[in-house]
Amino acid sequence: MNAVLSSPPRRAIRELPDELVSQIAAGEVVERPASVVRELVDNALDAGARQVTVRLSAGGVRAVVVEDDGAGIPAPELPLALKRHATSKIASLAELESVATMGFRGEALAAIASVAGVSITSRTAAAPHATRLDARSGELQPAARAVGTTVDVQELFFATPARRKFLKTDATELAHALEAVRRHALARPDVGFAVWHEGRLVAQWRAADAAQRLRDVLGAEFADASRALSAVAGPLRVEGRVGQPEAARARADLQYLFVNGRCVRDRLIAHAVRSAYEDQLHGSRQPAYALFLQIAPELVDVNVHPTKIEVRFRDGRALHQAVRHAVENALATTRAVAVPAVVEPVPTPTSTPTPAWQPSLELGAREPAAPWSPPPAAPRGSGGLATWAALREPLAEPPAAAAAPASAWPLGRALAQIGGAYVLAENEHGLVVVDMHAAHERIVYERLKRAADASAALPAQPLLIPLSFPAGAAEIATAEAEREALLALGLDLSVLGAGTLVLRSRPAAIADEASDLAALARAVLAELGSVGTSRAVQRARDEMLATMACHAAVRANRRLGVEEMNALLREMEATERADTCNHGRPTWRQVTLKELDALFLRGR
Repeated sequence: MNAVLSSPPRRAIRELPDELVSQIAAGEVVERPASVVRELVDNALDAGARQVTVRLSAGGVRAVVVEDDGAGIPAPELPLALKRHATSKIASLAELESVATMGFRGEALAAIASVAGVSITSRTAAAPHATRLDARSGELQPAARAVGTTVDVQELFFATPARRKFLKTDATELAHALEAVRRHALARPDVGFAVWHEGRLVAQWRAADAAQRLRDVLGAEFADASRALSAVAGPLRVEGRVGQPEAARARADLQYLFVNGRCVRDRLIAHAVRSAYEDQLHGSRQPAYALFLQIAPELVDVNVHPTKIEVRFRDGRALHQAVRHAVENALATTRAVAVPAVVEPVPTPTSTPTPAWQPSLELGAREPAAPWSPPPAAPRGSGGLATWAALREPLAEPPAAAAAPASAWPLGRALAQIGGAYVLAENEHGLVVVDMHAAHERIVYERLKRAADASAALPAQPLLIPLSFPAGAAEIATAEAEREALLALGLDLSVLGAGTLVLRSRPAAIADEASDLAALARAVLAELGSVGTSRAVQRARDEMLATMACHAAVRANRRLGVEEMNALLREMEATERADTCNHGRPTWRQVTLKELDALFLRGR
């Protein structure tokens, strides 16, 4: 039996009361105490404050008090400050399209006052005393205060108890409020900030330069494991610090983005940064960064969301490209060359007397031990791995290591090979351990990318004897459909017969003995088949080049001589992004003399 649905009775259209309108708006603007802190600190900064103090009770649920030493509000304007859409920030559409202040909507104070008890005490430099306004009664009273403004918010959501039930514990709300102040502190290093909770100082940042403020807010660990970034592209300036790949985190909890001093969340820029780390992060690790973008106000729309946490850019594609290139360039220099391995001074090995006899390691070639000093660079054409020679001939050669002074060899001189996988080297800071396969893989990958960028197709080397191998239906279909892409990669791959493919050429940058060409062809076909037409061509190309580099790199358990190991170290120093392999694994580690002394309890 079908139920008879009756339509609800029609209700007349009517205008909502102002208080209900403000409470509806508060649902968008005021989510938790941290939202109140953010809005009030925005107003303090717009007023020219040089010191902002935030006092919280019960994580901000019971009380949020924000004090500043800004310009203050004249007494006659205090009642207007609590009205919806009343603001001193903008007065026309032209000003809205080029907003340069943190606030501009004129609804934050009204929204807060609709869900909490609010009072404002303010004094201007020209006023003989301060004036206090109670939002509930509208009463104005004389008060004692120095020049500036104090906004006192009591019992958040007392007027909407259902909203209060959604708040978390006091500790959680305090953490969110601290994070809101932390973001302002990063954006304005010239302003001092202090946060008190239940009468106890929980955070303080004194006015400082940008570098010191970033270290104070995000910690010395991030500052030491990151690189400075500064780039200009037309109307855009990008500054800040980006974390090194090995400092990546399991969660995206250390990513700060500021546009014209405003902390925002933007998927476009987040994607640009993540793509710059594309072949330097291991697995699903997330980069850490603090980026500050300065762009002409008319090129960015900040009037997207009431919380002002989202923005929209006029030319998103150009911005994406500029940010990605800026981050890539900051990460390009090898860590050993970019920054010193240690900060504290350590005694140089040459300053200690050399014993009459020292055993040499029998893991490679026997060499008499001696104090550390970089040996002369090996001639480019002498000896070495077949892979090295093959890579040098057809591709553009990197800056010659021989042209650099001896002190510019951060990875030092090779000592031995251990476990068939690691190269041990000595530099002025101590011991360097290199994963030879991972390091060589990055070197080959960067060379392949340079070759691909320099020409439409990678140089190919015909095989003297074509290589045929069995293939599945999917591999044969991909080989037929993507023949042009395979030729551009230097692989002349075609169907020989039912279930068989034949390879007639290989990339010239890869030696025959350096890899299993059949396995390489299968890996490239699998990569090409999974990319799909919706992915960017360059990304697909780089993924295939990474696969090729992995197959071409020197394998574990391959015996290397000292000359070959030194060649590897010099190539690493001259190769961009050589700190990680194509899969984001580290290629080398430094063990300082101080750490070695601690292992053996020296000096204790």
